Amino acid sequence: MPKPPQAAQPSTAAMRDGVMVSTVIDWFASEARDLPWRREDCSPWGVLVSEIMLQQTPVARVEPIWREWMLRWPTPAALAASTQADAVRAWGRLGYPRRAQRLWECARAIVERHGGVVPGGDAALGEAELLALPGVGDYTAAAVRAFAFGQRAVVLDTNIRRVIGRAWHGKPLPAAHLARPEREFAAALVPAAAADAVAWSAGSMELGALVCAARVAKCEECPLAAECAWRAAGKPGLDEAPRRTQAWHGTDRQVRGRILAVLRAASAPVNVTGLAVLEDIEPGQLDRCLGSLVEDRLIALVENDKGAYVLG
Repeated sequence: MPKPPQAAQPSTAAMRDGVMVSTVIDWFASEARDLPWRREDCSPWGVLVSEIMLQQTPVARVEPIWREWMLRWPTPAALAASTQADAVRAWGRLGYPRRAQRLWECARAIVERHGGVVPGGDAALGEAELLALPGVGDYTAAAVRAFAFGQRAVVLDTNIRRVIGRAWHGKPLPAAHLARPEREFAAALVPAAAADAVAWSAGSMELGALVCAARVAKCEECPLAAECAWRAAGKPGLDEAPRRTQAWHGTDRQVRGRILAVLRAASAPVNVTGLAVLEDIEPGQLDRCLGSLVEDRLIALVENDKGAYVLG
C-alpha cells in the first residue's frame, strides 16, 4: 500500500525568514510609537488622511495638523462640503500642497462613488476601488487595506524596502524604482495571517523610520542585528545615502510656499505683485511660480482685479 504524500517541509531559508519577520513583529509590539492613526478608534478616513499627510513628511510635523483636520473634517463628507481653498489653507506648512488638493478631490470622489464611506473593506474589490481615487497609488492603497481594514497586503514604502534590502540582501539603500523581483521577494515575506501581516508591515516600517534609517543606522538597537546581511558585510555604502544639497531658500518650491502662505493668511484677494513680503523675489521667478500655481489649480487669478489672486 503506497504511503500518503508528506507535506512539503519549509526550507532552511524560509524558516530563517519566518524567524526574522516574527522578530520584527515582537519588537514592534513593545516599541511602537503611540500615534493617533494607529489606535483602534481611528476610522478608515483617519488612516487615509494620515497616509497622504505622511508622504515625504515626518510624523512630528504631521500629527498636530492631522488632529486639527480630523476635528474639523471627521468624515469625507465633511471635507467634501468645504472648498479646496479651505483644504489648502488648513494644510499649513506641511509642504507639497497638491496633496491637500488631492485629498479634497479624494473626499469628493468617496462621497460621489461610495456614499461617503472609504472603500477598501471588500477584499475582492477594495484595492481597485482605492486605486481609482484621486491621489491614491499602490502604496497608499495597500496601506489603507492593511492599517484601516486589517487585510493582508504588500505594503512597501522606502523604510520597509530599506530594512529588507539591508537585512536580507546586504544592500545599503533601495533602488530608485521598485522592480518586480524586489516586490515578489517582499510579498513572500508577508505572513499568511492577516493580523501578522499588518504587524509586519507596521513593524518593518517603524524599524526603518526609527532604527534602520537612511543615514544613521542604530544597529545596536536593531532586533535583526544578529541576522542582518548588511551589518555582517561591514555596513558598506552608508555614505551613498541621499543628502540635501540644494539650498532651500530661493528655490521655486520655496517661493511657491511663500506665495501660498500669503494667500492662506488673507481674507480677500491679494495683489502679490510688488507686495513687500515678496519684494526680494525676482519678477521672472515670481511670474513663473504664480503661473505654475495657477496651472496646478492651487490658486486662481481674480477676474476684473488685475494681479489679484486667491486660493484655488
